[in-house]
Amino acid sequence: MAARLDYKWHLRQVMASRGMFQTTDLIGPLADRDITLSSSQVYRLVTERPERLSLKILMALLDILDCTMDDLIEPVAAPGAAQRARKAATGGTADAAGVGALRPKRARITGTPP
Repeated sequence: MAARLDYKWHLRQVMASRGMFQTTDLIGPLADRDITLSSSQVYRLVTERPERLSLKILMALLDILDCTMDDLIEPVAAPGAAQRARKAATGGTADAAGVGALRPKRARITGTPP
């Protein structure tokens, strides 16, 4: 059986290391490379992990940020079946330790006072 792979997207961290702290800082450099994206599209590109990305945009990002694909995309092992089952059983992420202590205690009604 082949190993399942996933990835982490590090565009925001790479931008910050280059002094680019606003998502709109990419709009102009992308436009210089004939890529027109709206501010909301650039925001989603920076803040969310893209499921699809054109090679033209990827190459433009690498050129703008003067980085490699290894800087932007980190391959990681996908969660296995056991980890997905544990995540579903806890109702959240598998690494969210200590959530139970934050939940309120159930109120107990014992009877009505006279």
